[in-house]
Amino acid sequence: MKVHILDDWFDTLKTLPCFEKLRTHDVTIWTDHEPDPQRLAERVADAEALVLFRERTKIGADLLKGLPNLKLISQRSVYPHVDVPACTDHGVLLCSNMHAGAPSYAAAEHTLALILASYRQIPQQAASIRAGHWQSGVGRTLRGRTLGLYGYGRIAKAVASYAQAIGLNVQWWSSEEGRARATADGVKVADSREAFFATSDIVSLHVRLKPETRGIITAFDLSQMQPRSLLVNTSRSGLIVQNALEAEIAKNRIFAAVDVFDTEPLRQVDHPLLTHPNVLPTPHIGYVTEDEFDLQFSDIFDQINAYAAGDPIHMINPEVWG
Repeated sequence: MKVHILDDWFDTLKTLPCFEKLRTHDVTIWTDHEPDPQRLAERVADAEALVLFRERTKIGADLLKGLPNLKLISQRSVYPHVDVPACTDHGVLLCSNMHAGAPSYAAAEHTLALILASYRQIPQQAASIRAGHWQSGVGRTLRGRTLGLYGYGRIAKAVASYAQAIGLNVQWWSSEEGRARATADGVKVADSREAFFATSDIVSLHVRLKPETRGIITAFDLSQMQPRSLLVNTSRSGLIVQNALEAEIAKNRIFAAVDVFDTEPLRQVDHPLLTHPNVLPTPHIGYVTEDEFDLQFSDIFDQINAYAAGDPIHMINPEVWG
Protein backbone atom coordinates (compact mmCIF):
# COMPACT_ATOMS: atom_id res chain seq x y z
CA MET A 1 0.00 0.00 0.00
CA LYS A 2 0.99 3.63 -0.49
CA VAL A 3 1.25 4.84 3.10
CA HIS A 4 1.66 8.49 4.09
CA ILE A 5 2.65 9.31 7.68
CA LEU A 6 1.71 12.81 8.82
CA ASP A 7 3.37 15.13 11.33
CA ASP A 8 6.46 13.10 12.29
CA TRP A 9 8.12 16.38 13.26
CA PHE A 10 11.46 14.93 14.34
CA ASP A 11 11.59 12.12 11.75
CA THR A 12 11.54 9.67 14.63
CA LEU A 13 9.47 6.73 13.38
CA LYS A 14 11.94 5.28 10.91
CA THR A 15 14.47 4.94 13.77
CA LEU A 16 12.13 2.74 15.83
CA PRO A 17 12.05 -1.08 15.79
CA CYS A 18 8.37 -1.10 14.82
CA PHE A 19 9.06 0.68 11.51
CA GLU A 20 10.23 -2.66 10.10
CA LYS A 21 6.58 -3.66 10.00
CA LEU A 22 6.09 -1.35 7.01
CA ARG A 23 8.91 -2.84 4.94
CA THR A 24 6.53 -4.20 2.27
CA HIS A 25 4.74 -0.87 1.78
CA ASP A 26 5.55 2.32 -0.14
CA VAL A 27 6.00 4.79 2.72
CA THR A 28 6.23 8.59 2.65
CA ILE A 29 6.92 10.48 5.88
CA TRP A 30 6.02 14.15 6.31
CA THR A 31 8.05 15.93 8.97
CA ASP A 32 6.18 19.25 8.86
CA HIS A 33 2.59 20.19 9.62
CA GLU A 34 0.23 21.26 6.86
CA PRO A 35 -3.00 22.65 8.35
CA ASP A 36 -4.67 23.60 5.08
CA PRO A 37 -6.89 20.69 3.87
CA GLN A 38 -6.52 21.51 0.18
CA ARG A 39 -2.73 21.74 0.26
CA LEU A 40 -2.54 18.62 2.41
CA ALA A 41 -4.75 16.73 -0.07
CA GLU A 42 -2.42 17.76 -2.88
CA ARG A 43 0.69 16.47 -1.14
CA VAL A 44 -0.85 13.10 -0.15
CA ALA A 45 -3.06 12.65 -3.23
CA ASP A 46 -1.82 9.12 -3.98
CA ALA A 47 -2.24 7.85 -0.41
CA GLU A 48 -4.08 4.59 0.13
CA ALA A 49 -3.43 4.72 3.88
CA LEU A 50 -2.88 7.67 6.19
CA VAL A 51 -1.07 7.30 9.50
CA LEU A 52 -2.00 9.93 12.06
CA PHE A 53 0.30 11.19 14.77
CA ARG A 54 -2.26 11.43 17.55
CA GLU A 55 -4.40 14.57 17.08
CA ARG A 56 -1.93 16.74 15.18
CA THR A 57 -4.05 16.82 11.99
CA LYS A 58 -7.82 17.11 11.77
CA ILE A 59 -9.55 14.81 9.29
CA GLY A 60 -12.78 16.13 7.79
CA ALA A 61 -14.82 16.05 4.62
CA ASP A 62 -12.86 18.96 3.14
CA LEU A 63 -9.70 16.83 3.17
CA LEU A 64 -11.29 13.48 2.32
CA LYS A 65 -12.97 14.74 -0.83
CA GLY A 66 -9.51 15.40 -2.27
CA LEU A 67 -8.24 11.88 -1.55
CA PRO A 68 -10.03 9.51 -3.95
CA ASN A 69 -7.44 6.75 -3.45
CA LEU A 70 -7.65 6.72 0.34
CA LYS A 71 -8.92 3.47 1.84
CA LEU A 72 -7.61 3.44 5.42
CA ILE A 73 -6.78 5.81 8.26
CA SER A 74 -4.72 4.13 10.96
CA GLN A 75 -4.11 5.67 14.36
CA ARG A 76 -4.25 4.84 18.08
CA SER A 77 -6.48 5.95 20.96
CA VAL A 78 -9.37 8.42 20.87
CA TYR A 79 -10.31 10.27 17.70
CA PRO A 80 -12.05 13.61 18.39
CA HIS A 81 -10.02 15.04 15.48
CA VAL A 82 -11.53 12.60 12.96
CA ASP A 83 -14.96 13.13 11.36
CA VAL A 84 -16.02 9.49 11.38
CA PRO A 85 -19.29 9.99 9.44
CA ALA A 86 -17.31 11.80 6.75
CA CYS A 87 -14.88 8.88 6.60
CA THR A 88 -17.81 6.52 6.15
CA ASP A 89 -19.36 8.71 3.46
CA HIS A 90 -16.09 8.62 1.51
CA GLY A 91 -15.57 4.89 1.98
CA VAL A 92 -12.56 5.31 4.26
CA LEU A 93 -12.08 2.82 7.11
CA LEU A 94 -10.84 4.23 10.42
CA CYS A 95 -8.89 1.79 12.58
CA SER A 96 -7.80 2.78 16.07
CA ASN A 97 -6.60 0.53 18.87
CA MET A 98 -8.23 1.84 22.04
CA HIS A 99 -5.67 -0.08 24.19
CA ALA A 100 -8.01 -0.90 27.06
CA GLY A 101 -6.13 -1.33 30.33
CA ALA A 102 -2.85 0.13 29.05
CA PRO A 103 -2.19 3.65 30.36
CA SER A 104 0.35 6.03 28.86
CA TYR A 105 3.07 5.74 31.47
CA ALA A 106 4.98 8.43 29.59
CA ALA A 107 2.16 10.91 30.21
CA ALA A 108 1.97 9.89 33.87
CA GLU A 109 5.72 10.35 34.27
CA HIS A 110 5.58 13.77 32.62
CA THR A 111 2.83 14.82 35.01
CA LEU A 112 5.05 13.95 37.95
CA ALA A 113 7.99 15.72 36.29
CA LEU A 114 5.97 18.92 35.91
CA ILE A 115 4.93 18.78 39.57
CA LEU A 116 8.51 18.27 40.74
CA ALA A 117 9.92 20.92 38.41
CA SER A 118 7.31 23.46 39.49
CA TYR A 119 7.69 22.90 43.21
CA ARG A 120 11.50 22.89 43.11
CA GLN A 121 11.73 25.74 40.56
CA ILE A 122 14.00 23.64 38.38
CA PRO A 123 13.72 25.74 35.18
CA GLN A 124 14.44 28.96 37.09
CA GLN A 125 17.35 27.46 39.03
CA ALA A 126 18.89 26.02 35.86
CA ALA A 127 18.56 29.37 34.09
CA SER A 128 20.17 31.13 37.05
CA ILE A 129 23.29 28.98 37.20
CA ARG A 130 23.69 29.08 33.41
CA ALA A 131 23.58 32.87 33.60
CA GLY A 132 26.52 32.89 36.01
CA HIS A 133 24.47 33.26 39.17
CA TRP A 134 23.79 30.73 41.91
CA GLN A 135 20.49 29.95 43.62
CA SER A 136 17.55 31.99 42.34
CA GLY A 137 14.95 31.29 45.02
CA VAL A 138 13.56 28.72 47.44
CA GLY A 139 11.38 25.80 46.36
CA ARG A 140 8.86 23.75 48.29
CA THR A 141 8.73 20.15 49.53
CA LEU A 142 6.04 17.83 48.17
CA ARG A 143 5.89 15.24 50.92
CA GLY A 144 2.75 15.61 53.05
CA ARG A 145 0.92 17.83 50.58
CA THR A 146 -2.33 16.85 48.86
CA LEU A 147 -2.57 15.95 45.20
CA GLY A 148 -6.06 16.15 43.76
CA LEU A 149 -6.56 13.97 40.69
CA TYR A 150 -9.53 14.94 38.52
CA GLY A 151 -10.59 11.88 36.53
CA TYR A 152 -10.52 8.28 37.70
CA GLY A 153 -8.79 6.65 34.75
CA ARG A 154 -5.67 4.74 33.79
CA ILE A 155 -3.19 7.61 33.61
CA ALA A 156 -4.46 9.20 36.82
CA LYS A 157 -4.03 5.90 38.66
CA ALA A 158 -0.43 5.67 37.45
CA VAL A 159 0.19 9.24 38.65
CA ALA A 160 -1.34 8.33 42.01
CA SER A 161 1.10 5.44 42.45
CA TYR A 162 4.08 7.72 41.74
CA ALA A 163 2.72 10.45 44.02
CA GLN A 164 2.17 8.11 46.94
CA ALA A 165 5.73 6.80 46.56
CA ILE A 166 7.12 10.28 47.29
CA GLY A 167 4.77 10.92 50.19
CA LEU A 168 1.94 12.92 48.63
CA ASN A 169 -1.58 12.42 49.92
CA VAL A 170 -3.99 11.71 47.05
CA GLN A 171 -7.66 12.57 46.76
CA TRP A 172 -9.99 12.22 43.78
CA TRP A 173 -12.80 13.85 41.91
CA SER A 174 -14.50 12.62 38.75
CA SER A 175 -17.84 12.04 37.09
CA GLU A 176 -20.52 10.42 39.19
CA GLU A 177 -19.67 7.05 37.67
CA GLY A 178 -15.94 7.62 38.25
CA ARG A 179 -16.51 8.62 41.87
CA ALA A 180 -18.57 5.48 42.40
CA ARG A 181 -15.71 3.34 41.09
CA ALA A 182 -13.21 5.21 43.23
CA THR A 183 -15.35 4.74 46.34
CA ALA A 184 -15.72 1.04 45.58
CA ASP A 185 -11.93 0.78 45.28
CA GLY A 186 -11.54 2.32 48.73
CA VAL A 187 -9.64 5.46 47.73
CA LYS A 188 -10.31 8.94 49.10
CA VAL A 189 -12.94 10.93 47.21
CA ALA A 190 -13.39 14.58 48.17
CA ASP A 191 -16.59 15.47 50.03
CA SER A 192 -17.63 17.84 47.24
CA ARG A 193 -16.34 19.42 44.05
CA GLU A 194 -15.73 22.67 45.90
CA ALA A 195 -13.82 20.86 48.65
CA PHE A 196 -11.71 19.06 46.06
CA PHE A 197 -10.40 22.30 44.55
CA ALA A 198 -10.16 24.09 47.88
CA THR A 199 -8.19 21.41 49.75
CA SER A 200 -5.80 20.20 47.03
CA ASP A 201 -2.32 21.73 46.98
CA ILE A 202 -2.01 20.40 43.43
CA VAL A 203 -4.84 19.67 41.00
CA SER A 204 -3.98 17.47 38.02
CA LEU A 205 -6.45 16.90 35.18
CA HIS A 206 -6.83 13.45 33.62
CA VAL A 207 -10.03 13.46 31.57
CA ARG A 208 -10.64 12.68 27.92
CA LEU A 209 -11.84 15.64 25.87
CA LYS A 210 -15.33 14.91 24.55
CA PRO A 211 -18.28 17.21 23.87
CA GLU A 212 -19.60 16.57 27.37
CA THR A 213 -16.23 17.31 29.05
CA ARG A 214 -15.31 20.44 27.08
CA GLY A 215 -15.10 23.34 29.54
CA ILE A 216 -15.67 21.03 32.51
CA ILE A 217 -13.19 23.07 34.58
CA THR A 218 -14.69 26.49 35.15
CA ALA A 219 -13.42 29.87 36.34
CA PHE A 220 -15.26 29.23 39.61
CA ASP A 221 -13.38 25.94 40.08
CA LEU A 222 -10.06 27.73 39.64
CA SER A 223 -11.13 30.49 42.01
CA GLN A 224 -11.68 27.88 44.73
CA MET A 225 -8.03 26.77 44.59
CA GLN A 226 -5.99 27.98 47.53
CA PRO A 227 -3.24 30.60 47.05
CA ARG A 228 0.02 29.17 45.68
CA SER A 229 -1.65 25.92 44.62
CA LEU A 230 -0.68 24.32 41.33
CA LEU A 231 -2.89 23.36 38.38
CA VAL A 232 -1.39 20.69 36.09
CA ASN A 233 -2.85 19.87 32.70
CA THR A 234 -1.30 17.11 30.60
CA SER A 235 -4.66 16.07 29.13
CA ARG A 236 -6.32 18.62 26.83
CA SER A 237 -6.64 22.40 27.06
CA GLY A 238 -10.31 22.25 26.06
CA LEU A 239 -11.18 20.78 29.45
CA ILE A 240 -10.80 24.28 30.88
CA VAL A 241 -13.21 27.06 29.93
CA GLN A 242 -11.41 29.16 27.34
CA ASN A 243 -9.23 31.91 28.86
CA ALA A 244 -10.24 30.99 32.43
CA LEU A 245 -6.77 29.73 33.35
CA GLU A 246 -5.08 32.76 31.80
CA ALA A 247 -7.37 35.06 33.78
CA GLU A 248 -6.67 33.28 37.07
CA ILE A 249 -2.93 33.21 36.44
CA ALA A 250 -2.96 36.94 35.77
CA LYS A 251 -4.06 37.46 39.38
CA ASN A 252 -0.70 36.00 40.56
CA ARG A 253 -2.62 33.76 42.95
CA ILE A 254 -1.99 30.22 41.66
CA PHE A 255 0.62 28.41 39.58
CA ALA A 256 0.19 26.22 36.52
CA ALA A 257 2.14 23.59 34.61
CA VAL A 258 0.65 22.98 31.19
CA ASP A 259 1.57 20.61 28.37
CA VAL A 260 -1.47 21.31 26.18
CA PHE A 261 -2.81 24.43 24.48
CA ASP A 262 -5.83 25.60 22.50
CA THR A 263 -3.64 26.00 19.40
CA GLU A 264 -0.88 23.51 18.66
CA PRO A 265 1.85 24.00 17.65
CA LEU A 266 1.73 27.22 19.66
CA ARG A 267 3.95 29.82 17.96
CA GLN A 268 2.61 32.89 19.80
CA VAL A 269 5.66 33.71 21.90
CA ASP A 270 3.79 36.42 23.82
CA HIS A 271 1.00 34.05 24.89
CA PRO A 272 0.37 34.49 28.65
CA LEU A 273 0.84 30.79 29.35
CA LEU A 274 4.33 31.07 27.85
CA THR A 275 5.37 34.35 29.42
CA HIS A 276 3.89 34.43 32.93
CA PRO A 277 6.46 33.48 35.61
CA ASN A 278 3.87 31.38 37.46
CA VAL A 279 3.50 29.00 34.51
CA LEU A 280 5.72 26.11 33.48
CA PRO A 281 4.86 25.27 29.83
CA THR A 282 5.97 22.28 27.77
CA PRO A 283 5.09 21.62 24.09
CA HIS A 284 2.70 18.64 24.39
CA ILE A 285 5.43 16.12 25.15
CA GLY A 286 3.55 14.05 27.72
CA TYR A 287 3.45 11.04 25.40
CA VAL A 288 6.56 11.93 23.39
CA THR A 289 9.14 9.28 24.22
CA GLU A 290 10.83 6.72 21.98
CA ASP A 291 9.35 3.89 24.04
CA GLU A 292 5.80 5.25 23.85
CA PHE A 293 6.11 5.89 20.11
CA ASP A 294 7.31 2.35 19.47
CA LEU A 295 4.38 0.96 21.47
CA GLN A 296 1.80 3.14 19.75
CA PHE A 297 3.03 2.85 16.20
CA SER A 298 3.54 -0.88 16.47
CA ASP A 299 -0.24 -1.07 16.91
CA ILE A 300 -0.82 1.43 14.10
CA PHE A 301 1.38 -0.47 11.66
CA ASP A 302 -0.26 -3.76 12.65
CA GLN A 303 -3.58 -2.23 11.58
CA ILE A 304 -2.15 -1.40 8.15
CA ASN A 305 -0.84 -4.92 7.67
CA ALA A 306 -4.12 -6.43 8.81
CA TYR A 307 -6.01 -4.31 6.29
CA ALA A 308 -3.57 -5.22 3.51
CA ALA A 309 -4.07 -8.90 4.38
CA GLY A 310 -7.85 -8.51 4.05
CA ASP A 311 -8.61 -8.89 7.75
CA PRO A 312 -8.88 -5.40 9.34
CA ILE A 313 -8.65 -4.98 13.11
CA HIS A 314 -9.82 -2.28 15.54
CA MET A 315 -12.41 -0.93 13.10
CA ILE A 316 -14.26 2.17 14.25
CA ASN A 317 -16.67 2.31 11.29
CA PRO A 318 -16.86 -1.36 10.22
CA GLU A 319 -19.81 -0.66 7.92
CA VAL A 320 -17.25 0.63 5.40
CA TRP A 321 -15.58 -2.77 5.30
CA GLY A 322 -18.86 -4.62 5.36
